[in-house]
Amino acid sequence: MNQGQREESLITGGMIPSATQVEEARELLRKYLRPTRLVRTESLERRSDGQVYLKVESDLPTGSFKPRGALNALLTNARQRTLAGVVAASTGNHGAAVAYAARIANLAATIFLPENPNPVKRARILGVGAKVVERGAADQLAAIQAAAAFSREHGHYFLDDSSDLLVPAGAATIASEILDEVPRPDVIFVPIGDTALIRGVAAEAKRRHPTVRIVGVQAEQAPAYARSWEQGRVIVTETCDTIADGLATRYPLEANVHAIRQLVDEVRLVSERELLDAIRLLLLEEHVVAEASGAAATAAFLQDASAYAGQDVVLLMTGANVPLEVLRCAVNDN
Repeated sequence: MNQGQREESLITGGMIPSATQVEEARELLRKYLRPTRLVRTESLERRSDGQVYLKVESDLPTGSFKPRGALNALLTNARQRTLAGVVAASTGNHGAAVAYAARIANLAATIFLPENPNPVKRARILGVGAKVVERGAADQLAAIQAAAAFSREHGHYFLDDSSDLLVPAGAATIASEILDEVPRPDVIFVPIGDTALIRGVAAEAKRRHPTVRIVGVQAEQAPAYARSWEQGRVIVTETCDTIADGLATRYPLEANVHAIRQLVDEVRLVSERELLDAIRLLLLEEHVVAEASGAAATAAFLQDASAYAGQDVVLLMTGANVPLEVLRCAVNDN
């Protein structure tokens, strides 16, 4: 199947997980993962006069939300067929989650990263026993191409979180947990990287509470999906040079653009300074360590916190794998 046929297949089949797929994911994941904390945030509530909750996904193994999708995809496939191994391309968190899932499934994992990746995430991947190969720039294009070639050559399952529908089905369990505790949230802020997270969370949240607003968040310096969402077509950006490496995308899939236009009510862009300020606030006032992509939802909320007076707001804190130099910059460069 060539790239054009792959894209057409994804559009025809849809990239939004069904209620059945989400429930199956939840049943599988409860054997491996505990629900993450949903905590009230006093510092943010003072700024908004609303009820503001932080969904702390760094509670999960590997320090991010990613094991939800990786475990669901890998273990579901492993039950259906014999796998020789698994390969993935990632800026880091997805790779660590795939490596973690592979260890549970007793499979070899090979993770392709961009050159000079986030060192914390690289160490996570190596720490759970996967092989790391570095290829290309931060936009992941070379890493994705190399992972796909490795998959074809060695017959390993390519767990691509941008196109595998089992990944957003796993991520959707975040929304299930949120609405179990807060049945009628007014708005949920969700970071946008490859869109698997927001597709899953938005689909399940709107299925259970149709009037909830979903606000997507991207970095100003990596706005490919934001621009694509606005214009209703794929917009490829020249660069994606941001400290929020988990949001660093340049090449949106058309199928994912169609999906987020169905599901997402608003998309906001946050600056590098706003990301650093959000990291600092979460660390010093809420005692929560967040990487830049993990702090993106908080950064977007802080742009206009007072607009949410009297509302129930949920901010997804999606990961804590922050490099030391970024953390120092957030704390010291005020």
